[in-house]
Amino acid sequence: MAGETRGKPIRCRAAVCWKAGEPLVMEEVMVAPPLAGEVRIRINCTSLCHSDITFWKMKDPPSCVPRILGHEAVGVVESVGENVSEVTEGDIVLPIFMPDCGQCTDCKSEKSNLCSKFPFRVSPWMPRYESSRFTTLKGEVLYHFLFVSSFSEYTVVDIANITKIDPAIPPNRACLFSCGLSTGVGAAWKTANVEKGSTVAIFGLGAIGLAVAEGARLCGASRIIGVDLNPDKFEIGKKFGITDFVNSGNSGDKPVSQVIMEMTEGGADYCFECVGLASLVDEAFACCRKGWGKTIVLGVDKPGSMLKFSSFEILHSGKSLMGSLYGGIKPKSDVPVLLKRYMDKELDVDKFVTHELKFEDINKAFDLLIEGKSLRCVIWMDK
Repeated sequence: MAGETRGKPIRCRAAVCWKAGEPLVMEEVMVAPPLAGEVRIRINCTSLCHSDITFWKMKDPPSCVPRILGHEAVGVVESVGENVSEVTEGDIVLPIFMPDCGQCTDCKSEKSNLCSKFPFRVSPWMPRYESSRFTTLKGEVLYHFLFVSSFSEYTVVDIANITKIDPAIPPNRACLFSCGLSTGVGAAWKTANVEKGSTVAIFGLGAIGLAVAEGARLCGASRIIGVDLNPDKFEIGKKFGITDFVNSGNSGDKPVSQVIMEMTEGGADYCFECVGLASLVDEAFACCRKGWGKTIVLGVDKPGSMLKFSSFEILHSGKSLMGSLYGGIKPKSDVPVLLKRYMDKELDVDKFVTHELKFEDINKAFDLLIEGKSLRCVIWMDK
């Protein structure tokens, strides 16, 4: 197949978002060959992340249509552009929205996963050339999403956003490491550096929050408090290491932060905001322990949302507030470590996958996630 298609446009199916909040439309599209520094891959599996829902609903910039969404996936290299030596045709790879160029000061440092050669942004284009590789059969440009666009049978991704993986890893599990699982586990492991015996509070027990719990469990946290509006999340959360639960919709006349302060006799060592609400960041920061507490923000809030803190509180509390994009994970060096922990049965990924669907049923995956019925729905391209 690769020999026949190398250097030529490929016609394939893609689920296109034509209008914010409306069902994706299965279309025949054209995928151009990769330019220098790019890789064209055939997607095996993609999974639905809440960020896809967020941008699917969004009507204002950085949202734009028509767009091919999807960013959590695994695929096989079909062809490579010039100056690509890291992967070759037939390699199994994860396309990852966080670039890792391996050349800039940040990528060479252990302190950060924020590439400065290709800074992360929500762009409609490929990162190197500010252009698209997708068109409709009539020639209309289709926009990219998070440098991945995995709701297409074929996609083109920059080599900075590609991580080669062991082909023995099942594709319906590997795809989760492309975003959600690595983000949550990494936030506990890399960003917070959760210590053995510590107390953790997690605001929002969706897939990201539960991945944080899994990461905190692996780090040896002794108490992991889950906070959610849905009381059913406690039973689900126990499988991921949640030891205590606070129903944020039923805490009486006390703010959730006060409930947690009382439960922990002074606050949690680490608090994680996994929903994307400025008000929850305030609550999380309020209930992390003075002196050494860390509040980690993972949730994607609306553009322009602001946080409010008094300078007095910052000075006198001695607490830290940190952002964690992709869990602080460096794609090319840290993802293989997480995948090995999965293959060694230390990291349990199976419990995150609640549904598996065919590509043509992708809109059902959206319904399941919106209705709170799924954690991760894996979509198979060829079943």
